[in-house]
Amino acid sequence: MARFKYSTVGLDIDPDKTAFASGREMDISPKHAREICHAIKGMLVDRAKTYLEEVMAMKRSVPFKRYNRKIAHRSDLVGWHSGRYPVKAAEHILLVLNNLEKNAENKDLEVDRLLLFHAAVQRGRKIKRYFPRAMGSTSPKNKTLTHVEVAAEEI
Repeated sequence: MARFKYSTVGLDIDPDKTAFASGREMDISPKHAREICHAIKGMLVDRAKTYLEEVMAMKRSVPFKRYNRKIAHRSDLVGWHSGRYPVKAAEHILLVLNNLEKNAENKDLEVDRLLLFHAAVQRGRKIKRYFPRAMGSTSPKNKTLTHVEVAAEEI
């Protein structure tokens, strides 16, 4: 039995044509993951996978729409100016999309007709550590883990 639920409450979902996948407590930036999920939502799964592979090869940038303070402009973006290449987050989200494809194959859905209608990110638990400083003092060194969940429907 799962210890979590997907945040698709209130959406009209046909369970026979829907596949879900999630990555829990991944060591990636929640802000980068949020921007990637915002970019791939509404894409077909195959197109989203090629997009993430191009991000990892630094050929296409991800538009940063919310967390975009002091972020440089990218010439490949159309309709938006600031963006980055979050390679580590793209690798982890690509693994979640591969899991989504496997789950869809297990439910006998056509993989090339899957549309991502839900891609969400939540902050996971914090790993608290301390960094020793001079004169016997310390500074906090916290790491925030990330939950990523995606859902696709056969169209």
